[in-house]
Amino acid sequence: MDLQRVLLAFVLSIAILLGYQYFFVKPMVRHPQPQTAGTGVAPGGEAAGKAPATAGKAPAGTPSAAAPAAPAAAAPAATPMVQKVAVNPAARDITIDTPLYRAVINEQGGGFKSFVLKKYRQELDPKSNLLQLVQTRNPVELPLLFTLDNGASAQLPLYRANATSLTLKGPGDTATLVMTATLKSGLRVTRTLEFNGTNYLVKNSYKVENTGAAPVQVTPAMVLTNEPFERNASSGRLSRYRFSGPAAYIDQSLSQVKGKALKEGPKVMQGNVTWAAYEDNYFICAVIPLPPAPRTVTIRAQGDRVRTVVADGTVSLAPRSAREFQFNAYFGPKKLAILKAVDHNLAKAVNFGWFDVIAKPMLWLLNFFYSIVHNYGVAIILVTVLIKAVFWPITSKGMKSMKNMQKLQPKVAKLKEKYKDDPTRMNQEMMALYKTYKVNPVGGCLPMVIQIPFFFALYRVLMSAIELRHAPFMLWINDLSAPDRLMIGVDIPYIHGIPVLTLLMGASMYLQQKMTPTTADPTQAKIMQFLPVLFTFMFLNFASGLVLYWLVNNLLSILQQQLINRQTRANA
Repeated sequence: MDLQRVLLAFVLSIAILLGYQYFFVKPMVRHPQPQTAGTGVAPGGEAAGKAPATAGKAPAGTPSAAAPAAPAAAAPAATPMVQKVAVNPAARDITIDTPLYRAVINEQGGGFKSFVLKKYRQELDPKSNLLQLVQTRNPVELPLLFTLDNGASAQLPLYRANATSLTLKGPGDTATLVMTATLKSGLRVTRTLEFNGTNYLVKNSYKVENTGAAPVQVTPAMVLTNEPFERNASSGRLSRYRFSGPAAYIDQSLSQVKGKALKEGPKVMQGNVTWAAYEDNYFICAVIPLPPAPRTVTIRAQGDRVRTVVADGTVSLAPRSAREFQFNAYFGPKKLAILKAVDHNLAKAVNFGWFDVIAKPMLWLLNFFYSIVHNYGVAIILVTVLIKAVFWPITSKGMKSMKNMQKLQPKVAKLKEKYKDDPTRMNQEMMALYKTYKVNPVGGCLPMVIQIPFFFALYRVLMSAIELRHAPFMLWINDLSAPDRLMIGVDIPYIHGIPVLTLLMGASMYLQQKMTPTTADPTQAKIMQFLPVLFTFMFLNFASGLVLYWLVNNLLSILQQQLINRQTRANA
């Protein structure tokens, strides 16, 4: 086996993987364009028959004829995703102010008109606006709308709230808002929202009463309409590497629906729905239906706008009876510790892919070091040093093996020349040579192969962790989630500033390569010499936290190789 070619193939594979993401993967925040005639649907036109019936409810195929708003069948066959509605001047804005966020609920439909996170800003500039999670303006497109016709109608009930504002001053404070609406069908809806100053969870329940003398069938659903939370240039630079869009946790499995999947039409998912949401790399707006039960999640997209409907199925309300439905909400950061405290399996939204089982302990380790040094840049360095220390013995053994292999190259070359017409004999003699000099031919590659999962796990953490968003390190590096740029007062084409950290990383990679023993042929050696240039170019727009990790790892590898070279010379 040609071990040099195996090692070269591995390094080139990483380069191809990162290069493919850098040059060819389009940003995931883009969603399909508006559907053309023939593919459009009525506003919220998820047919009631698609929702699974839960225990004790009427069959899912039963029409919701007595729903409080116009039935979906009355809508045209091809319309926009939702219809524009006139603003009701009688509807008031209800303000909720907590230590973590400031929210505004409009009485027309009861959707969230605004949800501003107080601990996060849109830009790095401390004077920039606080992060706004609600980007829609049409009352029927505001997130968290409760409907009784499976989201099919654009008609919105007018709620009346028992207060025009609520203020929670401390983390332990709680407050309740009650909103009531009476519908033309004779149904009365009482909405109760509970806010807590400790977290971003909003408890949200609806009591639906049939005040009439005839039974009524309804199809309760929660509608969540969202647009991308961040549209600024700094977040857009890295969007190609990160997911943004609708997601759902159904039957203990996470599904993230990309824009490409929605181009073919609505995405319908059925099962035991724990939550459905719209998320980006750092923030999430989630609906949590309770109790867990079989439900239907239907997702549509129109441009950048995504509409998610979580439906319970058809329910029959007897005269003078009432049913209660609960759809809690979480609007806030995708920070693992916060999501775990909220529970409802929301922590599953922080997804590091195949390396999740390794990545989450690394994220914990990163936060642990941060709690000591209070600087995420220093925390990254400490995590890198710790990982390098753990693998130091096996890496040293691999480097020594490569050094010994290099010494044997003259003898190997002679064997190849002597037995060039007899490959079988040549391999036998080479194995005997390795055995005589106690050299393991795979000893140089094995340490690198073992470290691959840890490399990719930390790579995912440093690219996705909200902890690094707007986190400063030192000097010009004031955002570890963004590329490093040293501005010199002159606009440099494409990169705008000097990527000092990235250039240092490339230089360290070149120096490490020069110091590392190699048995590659001249052609392979030339290819390897080109890799530092390729990696430097690819890393120009990578998060500076990731570049910092790679630089520190290279420096530690150089130190380790230098120590081994000294030891080898001393023993010579």
